[in-house]
Amino acid sequence: MLAFEWIIGLLLGAVVLSALAQRLKVPYPTFLAIGGMLLAFVPSGPKWTLEPDLALALFVAPVLLDAAFDTSLRDLRNNWLPVSTLVFIAVGLTTASVALLVHWLLPDMPWAAAVALGAIVAPPDAAAATAILRQVKLPYRLLKILEGESLLNDASALLIYRVAVGVVAAQHVRWSEYAPSIAFALVGSLLAGYLCARLWMPLTERIKDAPSAIITQFAGTFTVWIVAEHIGLSGILTIVAYAITLARTAPERTPARLRVPTYAVWETTVFVLNVLAFVLIGLQLRPIWERLDDPVRLKYCLIAAAVLGIVILTRIAWVMSYGVMLRLLIARGILTSMMAPTVRGGLVVSWCGMRGIVTLAAAFALPENFPYRDLMLLTAFAVVLGSLVIQGLTLRPLIAALRLKDENPVTSEVARARAVAYRAALDEIDGDPSEAAEILRLEYRALLLRAEEDGGVASGELPADPLRRRAIHAARQSILKLRESEEIGDDAFHQLEEELDWAELSARG
Repeated sequence: MLAFEWIIGLLLGAVVLSALAQRLKVPYPTFLAIGGMLLAFVPSGPKWTLEPDLALALFVAPVLLDAAFDTSLRDLRNNWLPVSTLVFIAVGLTTASVALLVHWLLPDMPWAAAVALGAIVAPPDAAAATAILRQVKLPYRLLKILEGESLLNDASALLIYRVAVGVVAAQHVRWSEYAPSIAFALVGSLLAGYLCARLWMPLTERIKDAPSAIITQFAGTFTVWIVAEHIGLSGILTIVAYAITLARTAPERTPARLRVPTYAVWETTVFVLNVLAFVLIGLQLRPIWERLDDPVRLKYCLIAAAVLGIVILTRIAWVMSYGVMLRLLIARGILTSMMAPTVRGGLVVSWCGMRGIVTLAAAFALPENFPYRDLMLLTAFAVVLGSLVIQGLTLRPLIAALRLKDENPVTSEVARARAVAYRAALDEIDGDPSEAAEILRLEYRALLLRAEEDGGVASGELPADPLRRRAIHAARQSILKLRESEEIGDDAFHQLEEELDWAELSARG
């Protein structure tokens, strides 16, 4: 019972912290990290643990699928060069820098363990950056670059992590022995993710009940991850390919009455998983801190601070160097079809290096007997906490100070697509003599006329929608009074409530 009470209290506390973060316009993982750190030092706090093997599957798989499902392949193709350099070169340089630093500070640490630590702290977190980036008018291209990086850098970092952990376990191993397995993991994971998505949709599209459909989605996500890991593939890459393929096929086959609750449940799940990750890692810090004597505590804290510094500086150095090189190549005419990156844009990308749930999960997933595991857990949490506090709290003021122009093509694309969609709707009901069809024709024609008059940036609201919402509100108040007076029972009330909910969803606002 005590554990249940703690869970309820922690979730409610996380909701309060999230609301505070929204009010202050900072990423909510910042406050979760602070809360997790404070929880570690609560004397009567819970003593929870989790099997290391479960950490990546539980925390990373659903979060990654949620991010990958919304990824635009078009934007990834258009920004392939900056995204790929961040995914491969920035992650590689960060891993190498951290490994060199830690091995210099601790010469007896195995090189493979130092590389594993570098890979753990290398990938920035998607949730932390986008929590701020979507609150400000950042240029669309920069936003897509950062979203693409946060999706794919987990795969590159965890692939290095996986090899390094395997080398520690095997102790004596040659690179030539791992090269075929890496190639198999890269190609096989992408193919497996694609095939799993293609097979999964026909198997589940007959499920029309929302709870069953949502449970099936989670079961499918975890199944794909577990099977991929068991056969030697990359769970990260497999889930990314699986989600992107689903995103291209699911919208046509999924009815709105399933899609609306599904999105709400997935958004809630990602939030809860972030809360649990910070809480569980925070709880692991207390026993680590207690079994270290004062000199070792100081030493580990200094190492963690040094790693945080090198992580931030390496990203800044690479992003700014990349910008200089690309501007030079464009100025000399070597690259002619690419937009030159700006210094201000480079500063924003450099500073969007907050670490989060993937770093925490990878650190927690280290085997119990891994060399310097305590140091690596402490360092990982310090890097996450430090980056979220230092960069997370200053990113919005930095973006405001740089005054970047918002060149967002989404608004005009939405308006053009809306016009095409409602013309198709008009064509479909053309010739129908019914009164309902005539009402719809009047609404759609008014919306198309408004779109043309507003230069292609019209609102998505139908002309009659404000009236609909007023009418629905009045209807809702009337059935509330009927239930209160007990003229109707709860069964009748909830059935009518559901009908009004769908009507309200259709009357967008």
